[in-house]
Amino acid sequence: MLDPQDLYAWEPKGLAVADMALAQESAGLIMLCHFDGYIDAGEVGEQIVDGLLETLPHQVVARFDHDRLVDYRARRPLLTFRRDRWTGYDTPAIELRIVQDATGAPFLLLSGPEPDVEWERFAAAVRQIVERLGVRLSVNFHGIPMGVPHTRPVGLTPHGSRADLVPGHRSPFDEAQVPGSAVALVEYRLIEAGHDVLGIAAHVPHYVARSAYPDAALTTVEAITAATGLVLPTVAHNLRAAAQRTQTEIDRQIGEGDEELVALVKGLEHQYDALAGVETRGSLVAEPVELPSADEIGREFERFLAEREGDTP
Repeated sequence: MLDPQDLYAWEPKGLAVADMALAQESAGLIMLCHFDGYIDAGEVGEQIVDGLLETLPHQVVARFDHDRLVDYRARRPLLTFRRDRWTGYDTPAIELRIVQDATGAPFLLLSGPEPDVEWERFAAAVRQIVERLGVRLSVNFHGIPMGVPHTRPVGLTPHGSRADLVPGHRSPFDEAQVPGSAVALVEYRLIEAGHDVLGIAAHVPHYVARSAYPDAALTTVEAITAATGLVLPTVAHNLRAAAQRTQTEIDRQIGEGDEELVALVKGLEHQYDALAGVETRGSLVAEPVELPSADEIGREFERFLAEREGDTP
């Protein structure tokens, strides 16, 4: 393997700030991690990263070589054209930042597009960063589509070496093989190397999985703060307000929908309550229940999604 350190470059000012933060945090730093491009139902990870960067002071510590890691033909970056020339380019950026929570406590945030290539080398580079900056716990997060109703509490599947940091939730899977992701490989390699990692997958109703679902992002933020001690009230407040608006819109759409739409949501509620009760999600695998397929549910909510997108400036 080529030297992983060639994949990234330190920003001297940001690195100095991170080193000062590490000197103050004797137990080590927390690192949050999310990459766009992998499964992120309800835009859970995207909402959290955007909320952190919009509301908290931050500074770049290291930049990864996006020209090596991103396949532009698979995810073409946007260019802006005005009249007779190109005037702007959205450069892909995989960056490590030092961020301060509401109390001024420092933590790290690694985010950007998911690398398309050189995953092993990328994972080794992240391990170098974890060891160089004294990261005591890495936390990754995203949303997964599940057959659950929006009228019940959002469930979580914690994983990694410190799944115990999210008590009261358990995996619905005994064993499963799924397509890999860069963040999953990073988690796997960090655990192999003896580092603590917590992964949080929020359960998003699959009929709203293609649209932002703030309820799942809020539940994930609450789990992150409980597990790490980070204080993120503004992020949580903004997500809570957005969640109330989204729930009101979903309920309005259901109220205006036909009997089939109402029946499918009630069917999911019945299955949820039968399997998990009203206080815990438990296993989502049980005796077959006569429910509409994901495609049927998606078609029923197509109008809802289209209206939300149409209202976006």
